[in-house]
Amino acid sequence: MLALAAPLVLADLGWMAMGAVDTIMAGPLGAAAIGAGSLGSMLFYPVVMCGMGMLLGMDTLVAQSFGAGDRADCRRTLVNGLWLGAGLAPALVLALWSMIPLLGAAGTNPRVLVLFGGYARALLWGVLPMLFYAAFRSYLQAVNVVKPIAFALISANVVNIAGNYALMYGHWGFRAMGLTGSGYSTSIARVYMAAVLLAAVAREERVGRRKRPPHRPSAGSLPDLPRLRRMAALGLPAALQILAEGAVFGVVTVFAARLDEASLAAHGIALIVISTTYMAPLGIGAAAAVRVGQATGRNDPRGVAASGWSALTMGALSMGAAGVALWTVPRWIVGIATRDAAVVAVGVALLRIAAFFELFDGLQTVATGALRGLGDTRSPMLAHLAGYWMLGLPVAYLLCFHFRWGAAGIWVGLCAALIPIGSVLLVVWKRQLERVK
Repeated sequence: MLALAAPLVLADLGWMAMGAVDTIMAGPLGAAAIGAGSLGSMLFYPVVMCGMGMLLGMDTLVAQSFGAGDRADCRRTLVNGLWLGAGLAPALVLALWSMIPLLGAAGTNPRVLVLFGGYARALLWGVLPMLFYAAFRSYLQAVNVVKPIAFALISANVVNIAGNYALMYGHWGFRAMGLTGSGYSTSIARVYMAAVLLAAVAREERVGRRKRPPHRPSAGSLPDLPRLRRMAALGLPAALQILAEGAVFGVVTVFAARLDEASLAAHGIALIVISTTYMAPLGIGAAAAVRVGQATGRNDPRGVAASGWSALTMGALSMGAAGVALWTVPRWIVGIATRDAAVVAVGVALLRIAAFFELFDGLQTVATGALRGLGDTRSPMLAHLAGYWMLGLPVAYLLCFHFRWGAAGIWVGLCAALIPIGSVLLVVWKRQLERVK
């Protein structure tokens, strides 16, 4: 489990680093550029991540087929995953394109809007490569090939830095394009990521072809409608879960924006911290989906249980350690980002509140992956919708504004969501194991 999860954790950290690099390199362009870049990320990523969530059904189908020893079926799922990604891309591009005039009608600062328009249009070129990357990644990790995934994300940061340097600021013979150049650089990095994983898939296919019995059929290139429907049935709940979770953090950030500047800054720092710690269970959860799916495919109930509990233990240990760190050294953690006394004071309080939900955040993330390996994407979706929108968000609003707890009330609301979600999904996992037996 650790051998499978570690490269995936590195890949997810590389994904985070790309956004941080863009923000840092946009700094010399001024506040309007930073604001436009942040606005673009806030609108772009939830929409595209929702589209990528539609491809998560590949985790289940490829892993189960691989466990059953049916590599031809794995390839058929990959082919149909690429067709699904190609079909989703125009809808996502249209949705993102339509946001540009909507922001103008909403009264967005004109200077920010001008920069945002060029940046957003440049990012649109990366939508299809991102979806193909997601399909290749799901296939590769489900057949236990994960090192190329980590390499693709880490090296893509180098490509992105070089692209930003050349296109944003006009080096190496390119004209300076400002923030729009950053958008093109990011799209180029995504094309690169997809190309690296395509090469890894091709290499895996060459190796598999030498081992494949002559009578085994190969995957066709045409879409398979029943398989596409099965993938969509598994992927839609996962996509809705991602959308629900991302939207909640967007809403609570709007809550924080209504408070004083120190509270908003501390909220932003705390979000970066918990997003970083979240990368460990996210990678472990992806590994859990693979290992549980493989054990399911080979009709191995003991393997299903061992894989799931191993992943949950690893997730609990990593996030338990993170929780201890947030409780014991929050001032040092916040101090990495700022020396402002008011921001540090609020940030320390927020990280100590976050310490209470870290363990449960890890459990819910890994349990979601393990359940996906069994083919259950509906239970995590329902748990997240109920936990975040029916419990956590109302509590956050009431404590923040009605009881005047400020930013601390928002984060207590997140506790009120994540602790039940983690607990419920752990119970669901145990009940699903009883059915498998």
